[in-house]
Amino acid sequence: MLTAFARAFRTPDLRKKLLFTLLMIVVFRIGQNLPTPNVNVEVLKQTADAAKKSNQLYGLVDLFSGGALLKLSVFALGIMPYITASII
Repeated sequence: MLTAFARAFRTPDLRKKLLFTLLMIVVFRIGQNLPTPNVNVEVLKQTADAAKKSNQLYGLVDLFSGGALLKLSVFALGIMPYITASII
C-alpha cells in the first residue's frame, strides 16, 4: 500500500491532485476551528448545554457537524449539506 502511495506521488498529475486535496482538508480543518466573529463563546456553550439536555435533535445535528455547530465555527454549515447528501 505504501508503494502505491509512493508511486502516486511520482506521477505529476496525481501528485498535484493529492496535494490539492490535502491542502483543502487542512483549510477546512482550520476553518472549522475558527469561531465566528463577534460571538460570545461562553454564552453559546451555556445555550448549547441547555439545548442538549432538553432536545436530542440538537445533539444529533451537532454530532453530524463534527462539533462545529457547537463552536459556531466559520465552516459550521459547510459540512452539513455534504453529510446529508452522503447519507441520502
